[in-house]
Amino acid sequence: MTKVFDVAKEAALAGGALLKARLGKIKSVDYKSAYNLVTDVDKASEDLIIATIKATFPQDSFLAEEGGITHGNAAKTAGQNQSAPNRRWIIDPLDGTTNYTHSYPFFCVSIAAEEDGIVTHGVIFNPMSGEFFRAIKGQGAFLNDEPIHVSSCASLDNGLLATGFPPDTVNNIYNNMDSFKHVTNICHGVRRDGSAALDLSFVACGRLDGFWERKLSAWDVAAGALIVEEAGGKVSNLEGGPLDMMSGHILASNSKIHQEVVDALASANVH
Repeated sequence: MTKVFDVAKEAALAGGALLKARLGKIKSVDYKSAYNLVTDVDKASEDLIIATIKATFPQDSFLAEEGGITHGNAAKTAGQNQSAPNRRWIIDPLDGTTNYTHSYPFFCVSIAAEEDGIVTHGVIFNPMSGEFFRAIKGQGAFLNDEPIHVSSCASLDNGLLATGFPPDTVNNIYNNMDSFKHVTNICHGVRRDGSAALDLSFVACGRLDGFWERKLSAWDVAAGALIVEEAGGKVSNLEGGPLDMMSGHILASNSKIHQEVVDALASANVH
């Protein structure tokens, strides 16, 4: 393990414990947009996670859902290796806020560490199930210390997938409905769980064979994408090209059915 991993784990467990303790005890619910919720618990979890990381890495930068971009100290901490990487933490303190607001127990903390522009560490913690997914680049993926691997499903028509929808589905032409219907008709089913990070984790451990979604943010996918890849899966944009975390569009699979999903999404005649 690495010090970065140890701190990521500590922060994720702390944030997750807070989420579990506060479930059903939300004090305030606000709206970032007409349909996009944020609670006082989101903010409390993020503050706790960032404080935990800063206690060890005060010079690091952050990209977090509620706080946006925060730059680290310009000067290296005294005594620190001056050749240390330019590290940024990408944090979703509560992935599944709508679920959480309704006390629907499917949500998580997602934390990734990006070094010199490459995601090197990813952790996702589901505090309700106690499942802790993790990966370090080049070292495989794990669930509670047991190695995990993607499924062996070789055909989309035998696959189980998941997807999600943008908060403003009613008014958004990129609402994913046509894709959802089309893919549902050619596989075992498509689930809508409400947490992209957990969906990616489920692809990594073989519970799902694929996942796609539009209009996400980097904090939704950074940790999960690494975990899928380290579990032997494939992650791309919706056309099968390289993933751009800032684009908001992602497709992850066990790799065997990846092109079939790309083709199915293309044939759904959607934006």
